[in-house]
Amino acid sequence: MLKQGPTHFFSFTINNLKEDHLMRIVVATLAALVCAAFVLGCGGGPKTMQSTSEGDMPEWYTSVPTDPNYLLAANTASSQDMQLALDKATTAARAEIGRQVELKVNAMQKKFDEETGMGQDAQLLQQFTSATKIVVSTSLSGSRVRFQKHLKDGTMWRAYVLAEYPIGAANEALLQAIKKNQEIFTRLRASQAFKELDAEVSKYEDAKKAQEQK
Repeated sequence: MLKQGPTHFFSFTINNLKEDHLMRIVVATLAALVCAAFVLGCGGGPKTMQSTSEGDMPEWYTSVPTDPNYLLAANTASSQDMQLALDKATTAARAEIGRQVELKVNAMQKKFDEETGMGQDAQLLQQFTSATKIVVSTSLSGSRVRFQKHLKDGTMWRAYVLAEYPIGAANEALLQAIKKNQEIFTRLRASQAFKELDAEVSKYEDAKKAQEQK
């Protein structure tokens, strides 16, 4: 067997070094690609609307608080414009407040009907229904935002809003609507339900005066 000369051995060593260096480059490149894919998969890239976690949501949205003096409603909306997202969420929350006021007024109407038989008078009932629409409309304009939060979600803005409306204000609006209609007022003022409503409004007005004096 022929012995390898120094030149052949040197050439063989250089080739091995080149191959080893090339292999290291390939391995490093593959490792970098795997890491990049892992980072993107774990949220390194921009979130989509579907990827918004519940941890981003305010507690007052996921669990709407209760308040004995206020009607509360939470809502959310999204838009590419931050202010538009807030406006949409606010409008939706106020609409929910309006529905709550409507339910409250309907419950009061039932009390009046049980005491006075108002429901048997179609004309009077129609007048009362028209008056309650004014009450609901007042709640839409009189409600305000208690809490709000907005966050960036990919290319969109997500807004959360908690709206409030004083229950006393709803009672006050209903009482005023009743007193403006002489026929309704005459029919209802002797009822226990009317007396209770009047008392609640008086308490609310006293509380407002006390707050203003502070």
